[in-house]
Amino acid sequence: MKMETIELFGQIADLKEVDYKNTLAVATLIELLIEKGIISRMEFSQKARELELATEAEITLTRRCR
Repeated sequence: MKMETIELFGQIADLKEVDYKNTLAVATLIELLIEKGIISRMEFSQKARELELATEAEITLTRRCR
């Protein structure tokens, strides 16, 4: 196996670790906000869906403008 390939695998593994830590941090923040009564799970779910739909709409619009 070439050294470049090994380095690439190492970089991918590093990215997975960073992604995991970021996901854990976000999940922790969400849980704390819910536990403290700052937001509800329903509010969080609704906002997530709203943002997801907005992103989908932006993608669709961008594709149509090309």
